[in-house]
Amino acid sequence: MPDYHDDLRLAHVLADAADAATMDRFKALDLKVETKPDMTPVSEADKTAEELIRSNLKRGRPRDAILGEEYGVEGTGPRRWVIDPIDGTKNYVRGVPVWATLISLMEAGEGGFQPVVGVVSAPALGRRWWAAKGAGAYTGRSLTSATRLHASKVSRLQDASFAYSSLTGWEEQGRLDGFMDLTRAVWRTRGYGDFWPYMMVAEGSVDICAEPELSLWDMAATAIIVTEAGGTFTGLDGIPGPHSGNAAASNGLLHDELLGYLNQRY
Repeated sequence: MPDYHDDLRLAHVLADAADAATMDRFKALDLKVETKPDMTPVSEADKTAEELIRSNLKRGRPRDAILGEEYGVEGTGPRRWVIDPIDGTKNYVRGVPVWATLISLMEAGEGGFQPVVGVVSAPALGRRWWAAKGAGAYTGRSLTSATRLHASKVSRLQDASFAYSSLTGWEEQGRLDGFMDLTRAVWRTRGYGDFWPYMMVAEGSVDICAEPELSLWDMAATAIIVTEAGGTFTGLDGIPGPHSGNAAASNGLLHDELLGYLNQRY
């Protein structure tokens, strides 16, 4: 199996640079915020962080392609870095500390590009999570100061903690009834939102989570962290990986039940 240690180390360097830029403007009174064509906000910090990551990648990995939320795809080839400079921009612009920079390296393989390295860095929370294919998932302050992650062993839905971002989207897809049934079947529900539920699944503090509509840059890094922690990450269609336009993540033991509820149609 290939060794991705150098790529993972680079991803941490990229995250360090992004953290410095995003924290510098977090809660700034003069932060500039625009509305994109899809009606979602983008701040100057989103753009600065992605520009920083791209410039570092062009120096460190000039042959690799780059896909980012703010500036699209650049380059071609069997290796592609996927970037979400700030996942949780709405939180960021309101001063809520639940946001993160998501960085993933994807490689071409069977079934298309698949994530082989992922880093999720949430500096306002003082947290970082990462994984590399075949090497496990970790959290900590650095590569040398880390704790390995393991998904939970909860095997009954009535004992499970279910996290989600919001109710938006479930009704539009005809999944709201199944979603509500699921909230009644589990032990506990919490709307932590964005990247955080997936990291909690990897840590074992949450057992299942799902979102009805996502982009590749929202999922590439979180997908490999969940799976390397022993969990399962698929689309709502059950297809493994971050390519379905939506996500369901679990400790693996509850995945079929999770999908069953969210695929109900009335």
